[in-house]
Amino acid sequence: MSKYEISTDEGVWQPGAEAGVLKNLRGLTLKDDIDAAETKLLEDLYFEVLGNLPDVLTFDDICRWHRRWLGNLYDWAGKLRTVNMSKGDFHFAAVTQLPAQCQQFDAEYLSEFKFLFEMESEPLIEHLARTHAEFILIHPFREGNGRLSRLLMSAQLVQAGRQPMDFQLWDEHKKFYFKSIQASVGGDYQHIKRLVSDSLTS
Repeated sequence: MSKYEISTDEGVWQPGAEAGVLKNLRGLTLKDDIDAAETKLLEDLYFEVLGNLPDVLTFDDICRWHRRWLGNLYDWAGKLRTVNMSKGDFHFAAVTQLPAQCQQFDAEYLSEFKFLFEMESEPLIEHLARTHAEFILIHPFREGNGRLSRLLMSAQLVQAGRQPMDFQLWDEHKKFYFKSIQASVGGDYQHIKRLVSDSLTS
C-alpha cells in the first residue's frame, strides 16, 4: 500500500516495478535500489547546501534543492506537484492552492532566514516549528517533502550558528510527530515546538 493517496490514476508507478517505486528516469524497479539512489543523492545535497548557505533563501532555492536532489531520477523534480495528495483522511494543500501558499510561505517564513543568527532560543524554536509544519502542510512536491523539510530545518539551524538537527526523536515518535502536524492545521504549534525543543536539547 502506498504511503500516499493521489487524486488521479495517472501512471506514476514504474511499469513492472515493486510496489512503491515511482516512474523514474533510470528505469529502476526495485524499492531497495530507488531508496539507495535517493539516499545517496540526498547525502550529496546536504553536503552542498550546508557547506554553501546563501544569505537569502527563497522558495525558488527550495525548488532548486529538490531538482538538484531528484532531477536525475524523476522528470517532475523541482516542480510543484500536479496531483492532490492525502495520507489516510488527512489532506495536504490542494493543487490549486499551491502557488499562492508557496508564495506566502516564502514571504512569511523563508524571508526570516537572513535574521536567524539574531534570534534567541525560544523565538528560534517557534520559527523552526512553524516553518516545518507549514511546509509539510503545503507538501509542494510529489515526493521527498519530509526529507527536504529536514534539510531546510538543518540549514536554518546552521544559519543560526547551531548544529544540524538530530531527528532521532522524530523517528522514534512518528505518531506524535504526525499528530503534531495535524494540530498545526488549526494553528496549534505547541506539539511540534516540543519536538523541536527536545531534539535541540537532547
